[in-house]
Amino acid sequence: MSLMVIDRRSLLLGTLAFIGTSSAGKAFASTTDSDIAYVATARRGMSDFCVLLLRVDGSIVREVPLTARGHDIAYHRPSGRVAVFARRPGAFGAAFYLDKTTPPHIFTPGEGRHYYGHGGFSQDGRLLYASEADVEGERGLIGIYDVGGGYKKIGEHQSYGVGPHEIMLLADGKTIAVGNGGLDTVPDAGRENLNVDTMEPSLAFVDAESGKLVAKHAMSGDLKSLSIRHVTQDKTGLIWFGGQWEGSPSETPQIVGSAGLDRELKLVDAPGGGKDLRGYIGAMAVSKDGRFIAASAPKAGHVLYVDSETGQVVGKSDLKDVCGLSSEGEHDFAASSGFGVIRYETAEARVISEHELQDIAFDNHLRRIS
Repeated sequence: MSLMVIDRRSLLLGTLAFIGTSSAGKAFASTTDSDIAYVATARRGMSDFCVLLLRVDGSIVREVPLTARGHDIAYHRPSGRVAVFARRPGAFGAAFYLDKTTPPHIFTPGEGRHYYGHGGFSQDGRLLYASEADVEGERGLIGIYDVGGGYKKIGEHQSYGVGPHEIMLLADGKTIAVGNGGLDTVPDAGRENLNVDTMEPSLAFVDAESGKLVAKHAMSGDLKSLSIRHVTQDKTGLIWFGGQWEGSPSETPQIVGSAGLDRELKLVDAPGGGKDLRGYIGAMAVSKDGRFIAASAPKAGHVLYVDSETGQVVGKSDLKDVCGLSSEGEHDFAASSGFGVIRYETAEARVISEHELQDIAFDNHLRRIS
């Protein structure tokens, strides 16, 4: 325990990762946002990181270089703004417009904070929210940034847990759902989880304006080792989540479930259970009609599809190292992999088409922007 305290007090957040400037000029070729269908973070080759703006066929419209690994992407459709967050426990964000080829604006969480890789814009686009850690205080936060003020940090809300991973502003425009993973990390320890034995994962609902806790559902008993990681919302307002099992592999439970403001956590009954998904869900998505839920399991190479109306699994596809997910058509989805593949398939797991990019490894998330 004393080592953890020393590490925290010596934290200076290290050297921040910024957008590379030497190669930026050649990366910002002229284009229009009408060409762009998806935004994804990726690795090119063995060590070059970037943000890719992609056409619907997977071809690259524009490439934005990063000097460290990015994770998820926030998008505000009315303004065309995009924000990308560093992979946990990173300390940079990059924001830009889809239809402008100028280099992005870089922002940071501030001293003693780091990002968990996720965030989202307010409905009016004036604010950006980010999942963060108060390293010294060992608590989760929702950072608040003034978009018009150059992404200046103007406030923080509690996440009402430790290790908030994905956060999303719900359809009501006033409530933020937070997947509190329950896992504590600090930059000095890399991605090592420091509190697996005492973790307390939860799904929290926070008032976006006041920061007050609206509702909270915690994992308990045999499920205390199920870290809630990723979230999405169906057409009824129910939140669907995917988890990461930190307990014994032989005891892996179901790892996909749902909950609401006044509805307790409930896990789906998936064939093969969490063991078949290798205990980890890397991303969640909902179909455009709000009915079907997709959950990717990159370690297992599966995408699980659930009918939100019945809670039943309706399909499961196979794609090596699949993780990124996005809606594509009323009932269809796009999925991306660490081997540069973008695949389109139905909620019944029927493959529609597939494209492969050479020398590209997609990161965990894929964002549909048109």
